[in-house]
Amino acid sequence: MKNFLPQEYKKNEKLNINHSYLVEQFADYSKVFKEIEKVVKKGDYTLGSAVDICEKNFAKRTGAKFAISVGNGTDALLLSLKALSIGSGDEVITVPYTFVATVGSIVTAGAKPVFVDVKEDYNMDETKIEKAITKKTKAIMPVHWAGRPCEMDKIKSIAKKYNLKIIQDSAHIIGARFKKNHLVNYGDTCTYSMHPLKNLNVWGDGGFIVTNNKSLADKLYLIRNHGLKNRNSVEVFGYNSRLDTIQAVVANYKMRNKLDNITSKRISNSIMLDKLLAKNKNITLVKRHKHLKEVFHLYHINVKKRDKLKKYLIKNNIDAKVHYPIPVHLQKAAKFLKYKKGDFPVAEKLANTSLSLPVHEFIKKNHIKHVVNTIEKFYKN
Repeated sequence: MKNFLPQEYKKNEKLNINHSYLVEQFADYSKVFKEIEKVVKKGDYTLGSAVDICEKNFAKRTGAKFAISVGNGTDALLLSLKALSIGSGDEVITVPYTFVATVGSIVTAGAKPVFVDVKEDYNMDETKIEKAITKKTKAIMPVHWAGRPCEMDKIKSIAKKYNLKIIQDSAHIIGARFKKNHLVNYGDTCTYSMHPLKNLNVWGDGGFIVTNNKSLADKLYLIRNHGLKNRNSVEVFGYNSRLDTIQAVVANYKMRNKLDNITSKRISNSIMLDKLLAKNKNITLVKRHKHLKEVFHLYHINVKKRDKLKKYLIKNNIDAKVHYPIPVHLQKAAKFLKYKKGDFPVAEKLANTSLSLPVHEFIKKNHIKHVVNTIEKFYKN
């Protein structure tokens, strides 16, 4: 196997309107370097003081009592499962329309993923959950896809009825709200990613688990660092999933100086796209609801002739991506679960019609108009 990412980066560099925005976003890298210099002089690279500050900042951002930083968003899911004692013989209900990390964390923990279909808004269909519950079910793992919250009051009600844990895959959703409330109030943990392409990103990998449960937080603080209570005392056997101090510096800089602008720009760009695309009969938009604050990690449309439109946009120097063309239940890795084509029709339909358009903070109004005009030209030909 070969590292495929460098080739992906090269392809993206050629496009004028791009999903990737990292060069622009960190054009002021010299300011971050000055803060990193302090880490170098102190030498506290592993769980240093900047990590403590970062955890406090992140807890405040998410309305949580506790924020535990970890190595990446996948570890945030895995360690949540481990801290809640979910493993071999247990089942976790989740969705097939997600990035593979969601399902991979369940399998890595030793549990079995059980899928329910999504709705037209890409999020878990809460009306399908109860039928999927068995005696082995221990948790529900909803995915807040693309920056849109799931219907968490209904999911929480089901979890309470059946005494199930809730681990929220919140990788896309920093800054979102459900009925004006922080999402941490609707489950045992919320897990976040700070992958370079996320709304809150760092210069590599990083993640967070937030919770309002002190005993759970105490356990998570232990298992993310080998189970060490101090330098010489191991309370439990754990993992090595620590947020690097240097990445904490980057995250602190972003939260302090950029995240609010990133969120507001993505929202305003998405509103403009919604308005301009609404009349195109070849496009189906996700319906917006007042009780949801979406933060648009991705901007999705469902379109006719999806693959041809994608090629046309790229030919015209507009980046268009598919997130994702193969639902997880139809992936080779999921064969042991014995699902088949047709089991989750909405997820499969979205996989064939969904297209993501650039929506980040460096997309200007004239860019949006150009993207929309290019789409209209495609359908007129």
